[in-house]
Amino acid sequence: MSDKLGKSSNTVIQSDTSKTHVISSLLWKFLERGGTQGVQFVIQIVLARILCPDDYGILAILMAFIALANVFVQSGFNTSLIQKKDADETDFSSVFWLSLFVSLLLYIVLFFASPFIARFYKNDILIPVLRVLSLTLFFGALNSVQSAMVSRTMQFRKFFFSSMGGVVGSGIVGIILACNGFGVWALVAQQLANNFLISVILWITVKWRPKFVFSLEKVKGLFSFGWKLLCSGLLDTGYRQIYNLVIGRVFTSSDLGIFSRGEQFPQVIATNLDGSIQSVMLPTLSSHNDSAEAVKQITRRSISTSSYVLMPCMLGMAAIAKNLVLVLLTEKWIPCVPFLQLACLAFALYPIHTANLTAINAMGRSDVFLKVEVIKKIIGIAVLVVTVPFGLFAMAVGRVFSGIICTFVNAHPNKKILDYSYIEQIRDILPYVLAAAAMSLLVYFVGFIPLPAVAVLFIQIAAGIFFYVLVSKIFRLEAFNYLVQTLREFRRK
Repeated sequence: MSDKLGKSSNTVIQSDTSKTHVISSLLWKFLERGGTQGVQFVIQIVLARILCPDDYGILAILMAFIALANVFVQSGFNTSLIQKKDADETDFSSVFWLSLFVSLLLYIVLFFASPFIARFYKNDILIPVLRVLSLTLFFGALNSVQSAMVSRTMQFRKFFFSSMGGVVGSGIVGIILACNGFGVWALVAQQLANNFLISVILWITVKWRPKFVFSLEKVKGLFSFGWKLLCSGLLDTGYRQIYNLVIGRVFTSSDLGIFSRGEQFPQVIATNLDGSIQSVMLPTLSSHNDSAEAVKQITRRSISTSSYVLMPCMLGMAAIAKNLVLVLLTEKWIPCVPFLQLACLAFALYPIHTANLTAINAMGRSDVFLKVEVIKKIIGIAVLVVTVPFGLFAMAVGRVFSGIICTFVNAHPNKKILDYSYIEQIRDILPYVLAAAAMSLLVYFVGFIPLPAVAVLFIQIAAGIFFYVLVSKIFRLEAFNYLVQTLREFRRK
């Protein structure tokens, strides 16, 4: 009897310790994303007030090529290293040297391809800008293994220090150059400085150094899992960047600057909140991937918690969009308001997308992950082809429409893998959708108060927060109670 009690007690202690570790990791991830994105948010506001939409449009075109190249640099090996429970020194070193070699090859390709890209977009400045901006590929390769080790051991405070250092240092560089009339080069210098500082800080804080070893067998083993993620990453990144590439070619770089600026605010919030949760969920789910029921419960918690936090942020931002742009970016950016509002609707669906995909990865089903990505991209490209002739606004509406369809595509495999159906998922998030929708309506009508835009914006935000918390308490929303209880437990530890 005492043995059973002892085992039970140990299980409880281990469970509490595991929960505390996950919460601690999640808080550090929130600090990393929240702190750095908060600083980045301020820096981007300052830069946007100085620079023009055309500068941002040029950067958006070239960052599409950099983003695609970075997928090859990572090659799915980062996730493979996190997912592989018995990864050793040879695994890590082999991935490091391979990533560095791939980054060199890709830099050479982009260097010589830059004149053709500039000719296609009819803008000669793209040649030198792309050749300099492509240097960021080397920094991604240098810190790829350090990043995997931090995620694997859930030591997210190291990400906090590296990200914060990178954002602050690069922000200072960008603002100084922008104030001195360097235009798009200020944005390029900011990107380079950010990647450089992140790499330096990670190399200082993560006590891992590559050894001069390389195992083709190890690489093949990791690639057997990672190649599907590589293909998925190419599909996903290519799809996300194709809008920038098409808009930059069919419309003007200024139009692209307006379109991408409209996405920036909701994207910052969504990637910060939902991305923090999913970054912690992958290693957590991977450690439980021998139990589908355990993974289902964690995934369910992830979708509910992310939706509770993200829905009011997105729908609330859509309601305050005009005043937000007027106050923060000035009137020259007013054309981005409708794109901001539509982007908010698209990003509000993020929890369903990311939680389901994270669960599929954690269960080692990268084959399913790839199939899902292929289907979604076919849908997305079809919508893009149909909407391009009707203009930018139609393209933005089409992205929301395809996003709604793709929530079902992402969720469908987990009906079989986890016995977690789409209907169950909708049922789990419905209370938060309704509460957030009611809050956004209130906030929208508050916006008609005849006061200066700054005052109205402040009242809208305060009213939205108060209303949402009040509704959460009155209706005892489960995610709200869970967050409050979890924070209380964490404070007692």
